[in-house]
Amino acid sequence: MLTGLDCADCAAKVEKAVKRMPGVISATIAFPTGRLDVDYDPQQTGITQVIDKIKKLGYEAQEDRKILEGASQTTDFCITGLDCPDCAAKLEKRISKVPGVENAHMNFGASKITVTHSGSATEILSTIEKMGYSGEMDADSRIKNEPASIWKSNQYVKPTVISFIMLVFGLIAGMLEAPELMVNIIFLIGIFLGGFLPARSGISVLVNAREFDMNLLMTIAVIGASALGTFEEAATVVFLFSFGNALQSYTLDKTRNSIRALMELTPSVALVRRGTTEIKMPVEKLLIGDIIIVRPGERIAMDGEVSAGYSTVNEAPITGESIPVEKQPGDEIYAGTVNERGLLEIKVTRLAKDNTISRIIHMVEEAQGKRAPSQQFVDKFAKYYTPLVIVLAALVATIPPLLFGQPFEKWFYEAMAMLLVACPCALVISTPVSIVSAIGNAAKNGVLIKGGMYLEEAGDLSVVAFDKTGTLTEGKPQVTDIIPVDGIPDKEFLSIASAIERRSEHPLADAIVKSAKEHGAEMPVISAFEAIPGKGARAVIQGKTYQIGSSRLFTEQTMDLKHVEDEVSRLQNEGKTVMILGDDSRILGIIAVADILRENSGQAVRKLKKEGIKKVIMLTGDNETTARAIAAKSEVDDFRADLLPDDKVDAIKNLIAEHGKVAMVGDGVNDAPAMAISTVGIAMGAAGTDTALETANIALMADDLTKLTDTIRLSRKTLGIIKQNIAFALIVKGLILLLVIPGWLTMWLAVAGDMGSSLLVTLNAMRLLRVKHED
Repeated sequence: MLTGLDCADCAAKVEKAVKRMPGVISATIAFPTGRLDVDYDPQQTGITQVIDKIKKLGYEAQEDRKILEGASQTTDFCITGLDCPDCAAKLEKRISKVPGVENAHMNFGASKITVTHSGSATEILSTIEKMGYSGEMDADSRIKNEPASIWKSNQYVKPTVISFIMLVFGLIAGMLEAPELMVNIIFLIGIFLGGFLPARSGISVLVNAREFDMNLLMTIAVIGASALGTFEEAATVVFLFSFGNALQSYTLDKTRNSIRALMELTPSVALVRRGTTEIKMPVEKLLIGDIIIVRPGERIAMDGEVSAGYSTVNEAPITGESIPVEKQPGDEIYAGTVNERGLLEIKVTRLAKDNTISRIIHMVEEAQGKRAPSQQFVDKFAKYYTPLVIVLAALVATIPPLLFGQPFEKWFYEAMAMLLVACPCALVISTPVSIVSAIGNAAKNGVLIKGGMYLEEAGDLSVVAFDKTGTLTEGKPQVTDIIPVDGIPDKEFLSIASAIERRSEHPLADAIVKSAKEHGAEMPVISAFEAIPGKGARAVIQGKTYQIGSSRLFTEQTMDLKHVEDEVSRLQNEGKTVMILGDDSRILGIIAVADILRENSGQAVRKLKKEGIKKVIMLTGDNETTARAIAAKSEVDDFRADLLPDDKVDAIKNLIAEHGKVAMVGDGVNDAPAMAISTVGIAMGAAGTDTALETANIALMADDLTKLTDTIRLSRKTLGIIKQNIAFALIVKGLILLLVIPGWLTMWLAVAGDMGSSLLVTLNAMRLLRVKHED
C-alpha cells in the first residue's frame, strides 16, 4: 500500500519506475486505493527493494500482509503456440500441480489460462515454458498488440519453410544421383531443423506432465523411420506435420480474431477536459466524472452520459443494430460506439476496465472457455482412444514377427505409422473451434451467449415464453386515443388534461403530459389541485373546476356516462387504460393510454414459429383483459395473466414438464427467478443493464426480439457442424487404421490424414463466423 500518492500522473511514473527494476515481471497501481500489485522473480529482487525504490521516489509504502500470509490471487496467462485442445488439457493438468496453485482453468478458445494461486506467478510462467509454450501475464494487452506478421505470430512457419527446402534439395540430389550419404545428410538436416520444435515440446510434456502428445508420437515415429533408413519418408513426415501445424495455428488465430476485433473497438486514448485544459490521455488513466470530448466520426472511448451536445450514434458494435440512435444530454452512451454527426461532451460513468465493451469481452472469453455437452463427450472418448491406439501399435510391431514370422522392419514401420494416428487432434478440436466461432459471430451481431451449453440448448428449444412489459411491449405507456366530445378541440382538451396530470403522481400521467407537448398544446396554470387516490385528480383552471380519472370518479357524482360507455368498453377490451376528462357538470372526452406493442414483436413471434418453435406463450402480471389484447396483437399461441414472480416460476416448470426445453425471455431483473428455472434464460435490451448481463444465459444487447430467431438458427447450424466434424474425424481415423490390416499404412499418409482432417474440421467450423443474421 502506498501513501502520499495524490496524482494519477505521479502514480503512473511510480508504476513505470517499478516495472524497470531488474526481476520485476509486472507492476500495476490502482490509483484510487493506493495499491501497488507487483509480481517479481525472488532470485533477482524482493519486496524490500521495491519499497526502497518507492521511498526514493518520495512516497511511503508498506507490505500487504494478506498477500504475505498466502492469500490467493487470480491471474490470467496468455499462451502462445497453443493449437491443440488435447495439448491444452495436458498443460492445464500440469499447471494445476504447481505448488501454490489452487485452481487452473484453460480457455483454449481465448488461448489463455486463468490460475488461482498464492505467491509468485514466476513458477507458473516457468512451467508453461517447460511444457514448450510461451506465456505472459496481462492477456488483454498481448492480444490487442499482437504483431501482424505471420513470421512472428506463428511459430511453425519457419520450420515448415526450412523442412520444405531441405526436402526439395534432398529429392533433387537423389534424382541427380548424388552420393547416398550426401542425400541422407540433407534429409537429416531437414528432419532436425523442421522437427526440433515439436520434438522439444513433446519431450517437455513427457518429462513435466508424464503424458504422450502428438509431438512426442511424431518424434518417435520419425526416429523409428530414420533408424529403418527411410530418411526420405521421415523428412516428408516432418514437413507435412509442420505444415499442418502452421495452417492449423493460422486458422485458429482467425477464429480468435472475434475477441481481438472487439478489443480494437475502443480507442486507446481520449480527449479529456481537465479544468480549462483539453489533453489526450490513455483511457486507463481516466477517472469517473471526467469529461471527454468526441468529434463527429470518432469512436467513443468510455461509457458515460452525454453532458452537452446532440448527435446520432452508431451502436452496432454493442447492440448489432445498424440504425443510428439519437443522443442528447442525459442519455447513456457506450464505449466502442461511433459518433456520427455532432460534437459530444460525455461524462465518464465507468472506468475503462468496467465499461460495457470490457464486460462483453470478458463474458465472451468466459463463454468460449466453457465446455459444451458435445465437447465433454469428445474429451471422454479421447481419454481412452489415445492409449488404446498406442497399445494396438505395440501389438502390430510384435505379433506378426513373433507369431507369423513376418519381417520385423515392415511391421515396426506400420507401428510407427500408427503412432501418428494416435493423437485425436481432429476429433478434440472439432467442438471447441465450432463453439468459439459461433459465440464470436453472435457477439459481433449484438448477442452474448454465456457458453457452449446454452448455445447447444438454444437449438433444441420447443417453447419460448415471453414476459409482456418491456419485452413484447415498449414498457413505456403512451397515449393511443384522444376522443373529445361536445366539439372541444384536441389541443384544448389535451391542455386541460395535461395541466392536471403534470401535478399527478399517477404512473400514466407522464404519457399524457408527453402527448400534450408533442401536439404543441400549452399547459395553463392550475390552482387548488387535489389528488383523489384510486380514482383520479381535480384542479381549478381559470376559475373553473376540472377533473380527470376513472369512470368511478364520475359515477359517484351521478354524472351520466351513457354517451361514452361504448367507447370506454371498446378501448378497455383492447387492453387500454381509459381516463375520462370532465368539469363539474359534463364529460369533455376520453383519453386512452397503453403500453404499446413493440414494432417487431409480431414479426419475431412469426419467425420463431417458422423456425420450428412449437409454442410461444406470454407470461404477465397484468390483468386478463390487457393480456388478451396484447396476446392477440403479438400473435402468441397462449398467455397467462395476473402472475406474480413465483407464479411465473410455476408456469415455466409446468411448460418444461409438458414440452421439454423452454426459454424464458424477460428484462433480466423482475423475471430473474423464471429465467433461472428455464432451460435458457434470455434477457433483452441488456446493453445498459448490469443485472441483465449477469442474470441471463443469453443476452440480446438491443431491444430486438428478431435476434432470438437468429440465435436459434445459429445454434442449430453449430450443432450440425459439430456433428459433421465428429463424424468426419472418426471416419478418417477409422479408415487410416484399417490400412494397417493389409500393411498399406505409410507415415506420410498417416500424417496427411491426421493433420488434413484437423485442418478440414477447423475450416468447417470457421464457416460459423460467416453465418449471416437477418435484418
